[in-house]
Amino acid sequence: MILEALDALKDKDGSNKSVISKYIESTYGDMPAGHSNLLSHHLNKMKEDGILVFLKNCYMRFDPNAPTRRGRGRPPKRKTPAAEEAAEEVEVSASPARPRGRPRKDPNAPPPPPKEVKSGDVVGPKSGRPRGRPPKVKPQQAQVGVQAS
Repeated sequence: MILEALDALKDKDGSNKSVISKYIESTYGDMPAGHSNLLSHHLNKMKEDGILVFLKNCYMRFDPNAPTRRGRGRPPKRKTPAAEEAAEEVEVSASPARPRGRPRKDPNAPPPPPKEVKSGDVVGPKSGRPRGRPPKVKPQQAQVGVQAS
């Protein structure tokens, strides 16, 4: 029914869903309550299968001889023959891409040797100071008061 409606309407820009629905209702009479849902489902299915093309909110039959239409946005730059040859050389000589992130440790590797501490160097908690920033020191205030004589 959908293809018949598109053939009968013969609009070069295609027909939208409401026009297709009105044509089917006028041709076949009373339609069930779920007609709009069924029409939407079948239009989407035909679009996915490649029977119909959806462009500018209109459906039209797929034509393999039709020129391709440009999508939104700026078109890509055209490549020169020299740039294409250079890109092919890079693709051939490039090593496989490394995975993202830090490499994993080898579980079979021997443990690293312990660090040697020189006698003059004091590292970490051996210095006697606690970790982190020291607390603020409050200035001492002189006692203000009356002295008895």
